[in-house]
Amino acid sequence: MGLRDAASRAADSSQVQPPLVVRRAKNVAREVVLIVTGIVLYFLVRGLIDSRVSIAFKNAGYIIDVEKWAHIFVEPDLQDAVSDHDWLVDTANTVYIYGHWPVIAITLAWLLVRHRDEYPRFRNAILISGAIGLVIFATFPVAPPRFLPEFGFVDTVTQQTLAYRVLQPPAFVNQYAAVPSLHFGWNLLMGIAWAGLAGNRAARLFGWLMPPAMLAAIVLTANHYVLDGVIGGALAMFGLLVATWLHNRRTPRLKGTPSVQQPEPDRGDPDRRRTTERAGPGLTPSRGARTGYPSAAGGAA
Repeated sequence: MGLRDAASRAADSSQVQPPLVVRRAKNVAREVVLIVTGIVLYFLVRGLIDSRVSIAFKNAGYIIDVEKWAHIFVEPDLQDAVSDHDWLVDTANTVYIYGHWPVIAITLAWLLVRHRDEYPRFRNAILISGAIGLVIFATFPVAPPRFLPEFGFVDTVTQQTLAYRVLQPPAFVNQYAAVPSLHFGWNLLMGIAWAGLAGNRAARLFGWLMPPAMLAAIVLTANHYVLDGVIGGALAMFGLLVATWLHNRRTPRLKGTPSVQQPEPDRGDPDRRRTTERAGPGLTPSRGARTGYPSAAGGAA
């Protein structure tokens, strides 16, 4: 009866639990809803923030002054260098438009399916850095370089195609949120994931090359300053650091957990085995019964 009852209970439990494929599908659906909701809220909140245009242009002047002081105000010269090469301009536009959200979506899906243990770190890094970015957008609005033609900047994305403005309608996007550049920062996170976790050499190479390509694209298209990329990358790395700390706190450290020692069978001690058998099933013989010395109860062997 015992074996039959155990088999019946096991069958019942297997019927109650959904198949592995169903559970994984539910997990994927939950994560997709979470990420999409976070991105939509990010753009809605960013678009609703009071831009304060005059302050945004004044802050842009501060950014340019800092770059000149640091001798990194090279954006107009870089644009001039590539403006006569249509294929370079087209490449920069393509990387800027299609190398951001599609790369993020594909990378997160790959992490969720192939590296589930690492997925929460990169998801949380995006959410943490995005939340901090919203605070910066609200308190320090900055006009992007494309709004400053007097410095020689050219908006190559709008000049060549309207695809990006259609994907991100200006009505839902704060046009004065140049600092920090999470366009680069989040791509940096995705590059770290590919370079560190991919088993394919080409995929790892993609992880190494994609972030610098995006950094070049945000500058050559006049959507961000060089300093924007530096701040965006630092913010993304801070988000990853915090996400890793949270991940390590929540993940059980099995290596540091002492295992419960199970008693070994009495294979090499015939006297002990016989004493255990005399003690009866389910009973543990006292120390006196095992050794032949009087037990704590005062009995004798």
